[in-house]
Amino acid sequence: MTSSVTTPFAEVDSPDLPLRRSSDSRVRCYSSHFADLMEMRAPARSVAAYLDRHDGWFRRCAAPMQVQSLGANGYVLTLGRFGNFGFEVEPTIGLELLPQSQGVYRISTVPPEQFQPGLRDLYDVEFNAALRLEEQNAEEPCTEVRWELDLSVWIKLPAVIGLLPESLVQSSGDHLLRQIVRQISRRLTWKVQEDFHATHGLECPPRRRAQF
Repeated sequence: MTSSVTTPFAEVDSPDLPLRRSSDSRVRCYSSHFADLMEMRAPARSVAAYLDRHDGWFRRCAAPMQVQSLGANGYVLTLGRFGNFGFEVEPTIGLELLPQSQGVYRISTVPPEQFQPGLRDLYDVEFNAALRLEEQNAEEPCTEVRWELDLSVWIKLPAVIGLLPESLVQSSGDHLLRQIVRQISRRLTWKVQEDFHATHGLECPPRRRAQF
């Protein structure tokens, strides 16, 4: 799913506006919704206790991505190099892992001005994720961690890319966004599963295909 960016005329020339409110024709917005789950062979209370201590598992499981702490619940991640049409970016994103509320964990974006203000001139990210713990009725303890992610990225492309057909630029960007999320989320899901079961002395479920 894609969305367009609209901006009141009076705001067009303000250098302080985030890209998501820019009317610059070089700014493209790529948006998608993702959902998947990971199986934990333990009661929900054990999974919740593990997730609550994110200062331990998050840094271990995010590797080889570069991770820096940002306050009590925040992290800055450098995701690696990605590109299309010969245009490459090394996206850095700030995330805050909010304390759980009734078995639901939320992850939201940290504004770049809190860790690297210059990024807002290159790209803008809105990251909203929710993880829900669903304990299953089974002979052996089992909890499914179901997560959903709404992700939008605004990026200012080089002017030369504007010479390409609009449909091609948009569809290629949408594909690249899904590819990045698929690659990172799949690796992170596997590593969290493996780390949880290893630290609890449990057999890890086999790896499964992502649902997107």
